[in-house]
Order: sequence, then structure tokens, then C-alpha cells
Amino acid sequence: MQTEQLKAEIIAYSKEIGIDKIGFASADVFSELRERLRRQQELNYQSGFEKGTLEERTEPDRLLPEAQSILSIAIAYPSRMKDAPKSTKEERRGLFARASWGIDYHKVLRDRLEKLEAFIKEKIPDARNKVMVDTGELSDRAVAERAGIGFSGKNTSIITPEFGSYVYLGEMITNIPFIPDEPVDDSCGTCTKCIDACPTGAIVEGGQLNAQRCIAFLTQTKDYLPDEFRSKIGNRVYGCDTCQLVCPKNKSIDFHIHPELEPEHDVAKPKLKPMLQISNRAFKETFGHIAGSWRGKKPLQRNALIALGHYKDKTAADEMIAVMNNDPRPVIRGTAAWALGKIGTSEEAIHVAMENEQDEQVLYEMEKGLEFQKESQ
Repeated sequence: MQTEQLKAEIIAYSKEIGIDKIGFASADVFSELRERLRRQQELNYQSGFEKGTLEERTEPDRLLPEAQSILSIAIAYPSRMKDAPKSTKEERRGLFARASWGIDYHKVLRDRLEKLEAFIKEKIPDARNKVMVDTGELSDRAVAERAGIGFSGKNTSIITPEFGSYVYLGEMITNIPFIPDEPVDDSCGTCTKCIDACPTGAIVEGGQLNAQRCIAFLTQTKDYLPDEFRSKIGNRVYGCDTCQLVCPKNKSIDFHIHPELEPEHDVAKPKLKPMLQISNRAFKETFGHIAGSWRGKKPLQRNALIALGHYKDKTAADEMIAVMNNDPRPVIRGTAAWALGKIGTSEEAIHVAMENEQDEQVLYEMEKGLEFQKESQ
């Protein structure tokens, strides 16, 4: 079969199975990306979640020796929640970033890519393919940019003409030599809204992100959140959308194409107090199907405590005191003490807890909490 005909059939089939956009790229070395990644490493701007060596991340033939082409796919997700529940004084709510609304997108994209792979194998039985979604070695964004899905914006997101940056990306390396598609022109122009709006200054310059300062990364860490960032995360339980929300290319963009990506109200905007002492089983039942659960409940509980501290939610004090006294994890006990201090009603409870606490870092967080109490008096 001629590759041009196969390409046309793949494009048609991709629409049938729920792929919103597909592009074809060469499997050449990503030379420019390699230099950028090397620079990221030198500056310690990486998150630590990256997979693979520098060579594996930029040389497709290391992942599939006979690589000729890469298929890039994009699936649009919603930017707005219909009838979103409101946070009240009695029931404060947190927020998961839009990339964690609905079913875990890794599963959704992998399903589409595996169907696409089966279709190709049916047409070309000796085709060799390798499917990746986010957790693979290749950069989804670099592939999508080369394949004409969109351009890489100053906020480091792929911005598509049709769906803005609200798209999930995945790819398939193949040994079939498809004719590559043309890249999309960068149209950020002189706009710097994402750089100016980033709460922590994580976007160092257009197209360069210091992941160590990015709230999307920080909300996924498991240790204490550094003090300078605690005032920045607000009620975010997982992820951050600020640089997407301010982007002019995303104005009025809101697609509800895939039911499995629709947000569930009490999952995407969860009540914070019930998260504090949620069991492992209940956590898995409630949040286990979303992308934001991949690091387990500890980071999310820590973030929920910080959010309740920001809200100065006095109704949560008793539950937070119980966490400070009884939780086996030092990070959670210490963050609870810090947050109680922000609320400003539990000085005696913190003093009592200090008498039984052995962990030095927890005691340090308790001291911080007492300082907040003094400042608020």
C-alpha cells in the first residue's frame, strides 16, 4: 500500500475513534531539544519526573531502532466546569487542574493509540510501532510541534489553532516512512501574559520553565512545601492552570467532546475537610481514576491543609488538631500545625502537641504555627 493512501486512511480512522487532531513527523534526532534539555539540566530546572537519558529523549531510533516516522495525536479537554459547586464558609473546596478532570488521560490516549496501532498492523502486518503517552521518553510537545499539531507557546504548552492549549498529547513511533506534515507558525508575538501571571516566576523566559518553581510540579511533591510557595498555591490541590487561563489563544476555548474527560464536581473541586483523614480505600475509590492521584494521597492532603490555612477555616480546626496529634506522617503533622497557626485559634492545642512530638522538623513547623498565632493576636 502507498504510504500516502495509508496516511489518508489513518487520518480518517483517527476521527472515527475520537482523536481530535493527528500529525505526522520525521523520526530525525531532536537536536534543538537536546540542547535545550542539556541547558535545563545545567540550570537544575528539571522536575525529576523525566524519564530516560538525554539520548533516549531526543533520538527516536534508540526507542525503536528502525524508526522512520512519529504519529502525534491530540485530544481536547474542557476548560470550564458546568454548574461548578461553590466553596462555602462551612465547606471549603480545593481544585484539581483541568488536566486532571475526568478519567486519567493516560488511559484515554493509550486506548486511542492502541486502536490506531491495531489499524496500522491490519494494513501493514510487519509494521513496527512504539506507543507513548506523557510517561515515555520522548517529549510529547516536541513531537507535536514537529508534526504540526500546534506551536510551542511561551508557557511551554502546545497551542493548537482549534483547541488552544487544552489538549492532551500522545505519540507513536513507527518504521513506516510517512511524508511529514508542516509545523504551525509560532504566533505568541510580543505577548508575555503567561510570564507576567505565573504566581512563582517559574516561566523564566518565553519557552523556558523552571519546573522546580512551577506550582503544577510543587503540588505533586511529597516533602514539606517550601515556605515561599505556601502562600502561592491557594486552594490548588493538584496542578496549576494560570498560564493557560491568561493566554489570549485560549479565550472562549471550551470543548466538551469526550464524556470520559468531563469533570465530576466533588472530585475536580473536592471538599477539603474530608480529605484530611481519608482512608486509603476511600481515596482510591474517590480519586483513583483521575490523573491527579498518581502520587498518592499524601501530597494532596498536605495541599488541602495549606488551602484550609489560607481560608482561615475555623470549622476545620478540630480535624486538623486530630491530624497534628495522630497522623503517622511527619510532613502531614507539621503542615497541619503550620495551617492551624494560620487559622489562629489553636495555640493551646499546638503547645500540647509539642510536648509529645519527637520529630525536629514537625516541632519547627509547630513553632511557625505559634508565631502566626502571636502575629494574629
